[in-house]
Amino acid sequence: MRRTGQGPVGLVPTMGYLHEGHASLLRRAGEMCGTVVMSIFVNPIQFGPNEDYEAYPRDEQRDLELAEREGADIVFIPSVDVMYPRPTRTKIAVSSLTTRLCGASRPGHFDGVTTVVAKLFNLVQPEYAFFGLKDAQQVAVLRQMVEDLNMNVEIIPCPIVRERDGLALSSRNVYLSAEERRQALVLSRSLQEARKAVEEGRAETAGEVRELLTSVISGSPLADIDYAEILTFPGLEPLEGGLPLTGAEGEIIMALAVRFGRTRLIDNIIFTPKEVAALV
Repeated sequence: MRRTGQGPVGLVPTMGYLHEGHASLLRRAGEMCGTVVMSIFVNPIQFGPNEDYEAYPRDEQRDLELAEREGADIVFIPSVDVMYPRPTRTKIAVSSLTTRLCGASRPGHFDGVTTVVAKLFNLVQPEYAFFGLKDAQQVAVLRQMVEDLNMNVEIIPCPIVRERDGLALSSRNVYLSAEERRQALVLSRSLQEARKAVEEGRAETAGEVRELLTSVISGSPLADIDYAEILTFPGLEPLEGGLPLTGAEGEIIMALAVRFGRTRLIDNIIFTPKEVAALV
């Protein structure tokens, strides 16, 4: 449904090669905002020297068709020269939250994310910005940036969108071979098994959950584990390995990063231990 243009502006920042997960962000933005802006920009400063910036999948025409179909009012596709007309001497770095999970294995990645998102906020001036929880660490980092710098925008986290077989949607899924795609289902399966083990009292501590996640994922020969962690959310603080999860305050996250061949995939589940305790 076309909006009137009245009401708040919503921004959906993306790197393109859009899929149903991005479409869900546009739909959520359309429910809340009078004008929806989608940005498409493969941000070079968030890629490391051995990462896939040049090979990152791109299909601008397909992206524009999806954006129009899902009701985006404006699609902003800047070039690198527009976003970085000269060498960037100023970057935004969020401490603590960026030292674990993807931040540990991708040094400087989140400095690139926060810097480009701050630039997009300045250019678009949205009241709301929509991000998927598949990259829950990114959501936590951006919320911290917005709070610390008094930015006049609210970060709206949106649920992970999955294929019918449970694989979290990602632009990088296109890299997977048929066998890698089949084995990648171990990510969502391990998270569900770990959540069930907590609910049934078979895994009571962070250490036990970590061992279970690692054991299940290691059953897939092509899986190369980067990390399998359980932390507080959104603070991303470690949980004491020997203490029961059901005593933790607030939400916790079980988060994974696993390589299948050259493709690095992430996934997670966020839940409240006290809700689980009521089921045990």
